[in-house]
Amino acid sequence: MKVLIKNGRVIDPASGRDEMADVAVAAGRIVAIGRTPGDFDTAKVIDASGCVVAPGLVDLAARLREPGHEHEGMLESELNAAAAGGVTSLVCPPDTDPALDEPGLVDMLKFRARKLSLCRLFPLGALTRGLQGEVLTEMAELTESGCVGFSQAEVPIQDTLVLWRALQYAATYGYTVWLRPQDGFLGKGVAASGSVATRLGLSGVPVAAETIALHTIFELMRATGARVHLCRVSSAAGVALIRAAKAEGLKVTADVSINSLHLTDVDIGFFNSAMRLSPPLRQTSDRDALRAALADGTIDALVSDHTPVDADAKTLPFGEAEPGATGLELLLSLALKWGADAQLDLASSLARITSKPVAVLGDALGSLAHSAGRLVEGGVADVCVFDPTATWAVRPAELRSQGKHTPFDFASTGMALPGRVRATLVAGTVAHQASAER
Repeated sequence: MKVLIKNGRVIDPASGRDEMADVAVAAGRIVAIGRTPGDFDTAKVIDASGCVVAPGLVDLAARLREPGHEHEGMLESELNAAAAGGVTSLVCPPDTDPALDEPGLVDMLKFRARKLSLCRLFPLGALTRGLQGEVLTEMAELTESGCVGFSQAEVPIQDTLVLWRALQYAATYGYTVWLRPQDGFLGKGVAASGSVATRLGLSGVPVAAETIALHTIFELMRATGARVHLCRVSSAAGVALIRAAKAEGLKVTADVSINSLHLTDVDIGFFNSAMRLSPPLRQTSDRDALRAALADGTIDALVSDHTPVDADAKTLPFGEAEPGATGLELLLSLALKWGADAQLDLASSLARITSKPVAVLGDALGSLAHSAGRLVEGGVADVCVFDPTATWAVRPAELRSQGKHTPFDFASTGMALPGRVRATLVAGTVAHQASAER
């Protein structure tokens, strides 16, 4: 279908484009930015007056809960949430049930996502069978099935020898290993160690849980030459280690979640289980360091860490509640809020959720590597149209995700968020359009 997006402000962070222009889309590709071809027979027009026309967002961390946890989220509901949030490509970790450790499971997941035509899905394969941390998976076969990297999700590998061999194998074939830096023994608490956890009587997770894991990862990277992406960094000390590792020349990238970027342990309040997250919310100094690191490029990308949790698992005492929060529909707004707080221009804010995540994925995207996260003539027509002046209150019942728990619930925070998605196109198909635009 031919689609014409008219009268919008076109921003492409990768190229520096920022201009008022029309965008013509046909056969899943952008055929023109600016002057519309004279023979372009438009089937659908989207009026983007007052709106920004940006590349579709790329989220490097979103759990879809299927297979195995359908009571917390179905593939269709979560991909609908992605489209409503302007997310056109997402990476899902392998901690489904069963874990994504066999090509058939990956093939099935990708097939179901393609049929829905709501969002591009890029799975991470399990680094070890069943995420047990003992036997390496067949990484070559999983890569052929479409895995863009390999991860243990939230399950640390206790045996350093296994991790060493995994990094050796990955380095040999050019695969990226995605690791959440957290020591398996020190990381068993439910809140960040500090005065808040002590006052509330909650078991703590010290910063050392992250830094010890980072030291181990960096030593193994030096020994193997592997490429590692660090998932959801949470501390100022962790940021300092990553900054030094990058200066040294290690092939490392990192991301931070919208939760750690905006919240601190004080927000736990009186045992608010919506704030039960992994990694746990840390102190103000950590949050400020994360915000600065995202701005200066030490941290490469901002992620939603979308983890839908059902009501029964959340309405429990804080220490027993399941960690996680819905985030796909909040990613754009919280990126814009961070950018405004940091006094960055709009393109710089958008880069952390478009072109920068694509750079992390690199050649793993295959034919999409040169146009995903970008607006370029001849490139894929993954587009997010949003109103940067609109504000909205997060009301869980109105979220598309099956998971309704978010720490940014307006009823508890009173905080209105900037930016509202008006339309999302995936491969030229309108995956979402706000009612006001219909």
